[in-house]
Amino acid sequence: SQRPAHTRGMGSSEAPPGLIPGVSIRSLEKRFPGNPQPALHGLSLDFYQGLITAFLGHNGAGKTTTLSILTGLFPPTAGSACVLGHDVRSNMAAIRPHLGVCPQYSVLFDMLTVDEHVWFYGWLKGLSAAAVGPEQDRLMQDVGLVPKRHAQTRGIQWKLSVAIAFVGGSQVVILDEPTAGVDPASCRGIRELLLKYHDDRTLILSTHHLDEAELLGDRVAVVAGGRLCCCGSPLFLWCHLVSRYYLTLVKGKGARPALPVRARVGEPE
Repeated sequence: SQRPAHTRGMGSSEAPPGLIPGVSIRSLEKRFPGNPQPALHGLSLDFYQGLITAFLGHNGAGKTTTLSILTGLFPPTAGSACVLGHDVRSNMAAIRPHLGVCPQYSVLFDMLTVDEHVWFYGWLKGLSAAAVGPEQDRLMQDVGLVPKRHAQTRGIQWKLSVAIAFVGGSQVVILDEPTAGVDPASCRGIRELLLKYHDDRTLILSTHHLDEAELLGDRVAVVAGGRLCCCGSPLFLWCHLVSRYYLTLVKGKGARPALPVRARVGEPE
């Protein structure tokens, strides 16, 4: 079923007025040797300060490739990407002190406790010894890890990994599918932390779960095949992009007569 004619071609909305892009991507392309298909194909997108942008797409859509370029893991083939006004090609040294990252793989050490992890990553971000203590106390309280702060990280890896991304007052925080494989209680704690800490930060959350993108994202950017499909607030996307289907249920012969049940599928409750 196609969308109504008056909504076709309305796959994106204008940026909210008065907001400053913390991250800007323009015509970004990435090709890997031996693969004829580009991982990114002319991607252009802004991520704004003070907002959570949900980066939504299926596996292989180009989400992790984009985030890897923003974090300096490898350069783009073409196009540009700027973080806090600095180009990732030439000035990653100016970006890293203000960047927090939670990748899909573990960045934790088996021999360190929760407290020691926060201290270690705070030290890497340039925090002084006097500043690390308050940072540890605040994060442990906000993440709910106070009872575990002197224990090793078994069972709480992802919650701690998300907390580490905020160490040192990171102005741009990139979270690559942070709730994948996480139990419901930890997932809820991670979501509460993101909602609490997103003010004054540019927060990018990649996910392939529509419900998570709608719940957490102030804006949702949908990517597929390395291209931007649409971008806007969850309400904008619901109003303009969701197809509506009508389902009529009628009881079979021999049953007592009943009124048809009519339900609309594809609309928010």
